[in-house]
Amino acid sequence: MLAACSAPAGAPADGDRDTFVLGLRSEFDTLNPVLGYAPDGGSLLFDGLVTRAADLTLRPALAREIPEVDGTTVTFRLREGVTFHDGTPLTSEDVAFTYNAVLDPANNSTIRGDYAAIERVEAPDPQTVIFHLKHPYAPILQRATLGIVPKRLLEGQDLDKAPFNTKPVGTGPYRFVSWTPGDKIVLEANEDYWGGAPSIKRLVLAFVPDDNARATRMAAGELDATELPPKAAARFDGQDGITVHRVPSADYRAVMFPMKQPVTGDPAIRKAISAAVDRAAMVTTILAGAGDPAFGPIAPGTKWHDPAVTGSPTADRERAVRILEEAGWKPGPDGIRVKDGTPARFTLMYPANDSLRKELALAVASDAKRIGIDVQVAGLDWDAIEPRMAKDALIMGYGSPYDPDYVNYELFHSSFSGQGFFNPGHFSDPRVDELLEKGRATADEGERKRIYGEFQRRIRDQEAWTYLVYLQHVYVIRGEWTGIEPSVEAHEHATGGLFRNIHEWKRAA
Repeated sequence: MLAACSAPAGAPADGDRDTFVLGLRSEFDTLNPVLGYAPDGGSLLFDGLVTRAADLTLRPALAREIPEVDGTTVTFRLREGVTFHDGTPLTSEDVAFTYNAVLDPANNSTIRGDYAAIERVEAPDPQTVIFHLKHPYAPILQRATLGIVPKRLLEGQDLDKAPFNTKPVGTGPYRFVSWTPGDKIVLEANEDYWGGAPSIKRLVLAFVPDDNARATRMAAGELDATELPPKAAARFDGQDGITVHRVPSADYRAVMFPMKQPVTGDPAIRKAISAAVDRAAMVTTILAGAGDPAFGPIAPGTKWHDPAVTGSPTADRERAVRILEEAGWKPGPDGIRVKDGTPARFTLMYPANDSLRKELALAVASDAKRIGIDVQVAGLDWDAIEPRMAKDALIMGYGSPYDPDYVNYELFHSSFSGQGFFNPGHFSDPRVDELLEKGRATADEGERKRIYGEFQRRIRDQEAWTYLVYLQHVYVIRGEWTGIEPSVEAHEHATGGLFRNIHEWKRAA
């Protein structure tokens, strides 16, 4: 359910009713879908073959209709009359080029693994696209949200260095105007958009990494909308001309443990941490009530969640101590437990500009100390965090409501061990590998639920990660608008999330 607190509408941030300023937490690495920009939709610059409705069902976008999946072949028919922002027509050659470019190892696509089931994509005529799969792949239609790029602007180029990456041309409801690195991207309405011209004519994506800075700029009237941590957003409840939306998500925060380290590699340490943390207090104090306790990688309330994957929302220190004692972790003279001469001590990293993750890290450290585990928190930038993930634990955020294959395959399949932010802790379990492989290759929904139920229970039983909370995403929006459609959101939502259909918003009369 969407929860909103509102008051009478106010003026837009810059006084221009045709301009809307969005405050975003992070800047994009690229605007090229082939290289990983907004593959799940919501980019506003590009369209996929399909898009998602608010209830997460698929609906046609560049495709005329949602096709049937016939074993290892999927055929899409394209919508007629669609043009790119430069006026050239969209054809099946553009679709085939986009997907084949993702699959091409010569291109540094961060999302290639998501499309590994695709053998090739062909364009037998201008309006027909055929996907040939290596094996049956249940989520293939879910992967058809990838934005389509124009072949003629990218063919034969080094995609890693293509000017297109920062000056894109798509078919979406907004066209690119400018990008000022470290500051903002400016978009303008595509008046020829096949889905209808946007009411908001000029969209500014302002990059404001610091949570408190975004809240301050929102309060000062410099932003028309932004996403904020729950406590930072609470100040706007009841303010004239501002609405606060609290939207459910599959977006979790969890402790990622390095499996090859002597302390965090011990399941007793991981299970004790999980028993000792007070998730209910985290929801109440850190999330200001805008969230729920988390115990596994698939969110409750989504159809793939296994209800057996649960736990105590409050701390169970007696159980935590019992786990440690039985595993040979005994109190040392300073109160920190020791086993075979190794103290129960590890570092827990978090991104320094993320106030919510900082508070969660501090809460984990405080709860752990009460059972004799010394957790030393470290706020770092991502460049410093990445090379340390095989050694030090990290407060991570992931989660998707779309399909259980999403994210989980890359995070827990051993073939992804140590590949950047995929499986950074080097988790390895042959049975988990087997389940993940079966899950993506099985078409029957009931069988897939059984497979992913076992997967969730196995991750929980091994305490591969300690899941802390599922967030509600909290948005603050100036003025009154029609067309806002809440949906269960993924971790990766960028300009998606509540803003994914901003081209359909209209100012309330």
